Amino acid sequence: MNNVITNIFRFLILLLVQVSICQHVSLFGYMTPALFLLALYLLPLEIPLSLQYIIGFATGFVVDAFAHTLGVSTFSCTLMMFFRPYIVRMLNGANNVKFENIDRPVPGVKDFRWVFLYTLILTSIYEIVAVLLETMTFKNFGHTLLVILGNTVFSVFVILCVEYIFHPREKKNEA
Repeated sequence: MNNVITNIFRFLILLLVQVSICQHVSLFGYMTPALFLLALYLLPLEIPLSLQYIIGFATGFVVDAFAHTLGVSTFSCTLMMFFRPYIVRMLNGANNVKFENIDRPVPGVKDFRWVFLYTLILTSIYEIVAVLLETMTFKNFGHTLLVILGNTVFSVFVILCVEYIFHPREKKNEA
């Protein structure tokens, strides 16, 4: 029960920070952090997939409602949540592992390389889909690619900073 309350509180705080602060940050005119994705990344892996899709959809819908982006974040978050179990399986190097046997995707439980790749891949999926849906053209593909790269790098940096501040590395007992 405490874990559910913690996840709900984290969702509300990250969504509030996203729509009130991050949505208005624009580094170099095109780099905006998607900090709210951290709430989706930290969801327990044991949650049924259908519920993960609903949570991704609802999260994107709230961001779209405040950003006036007409479903861009909704679709991008839902698609990202669809790929999440496959990314976790790929990073764990197992094909038929149940999610109950997989540790939480947080620093201290997973090493930096795992957390970095997990965050980078999922953020890349979100940003590619979101930016391509928002531009809906390949006319200025160089600029579009620059926006995707900039948003991805900036978002990954901000997400990892916040993640390592609030989830410090746990000391493992080595005998």
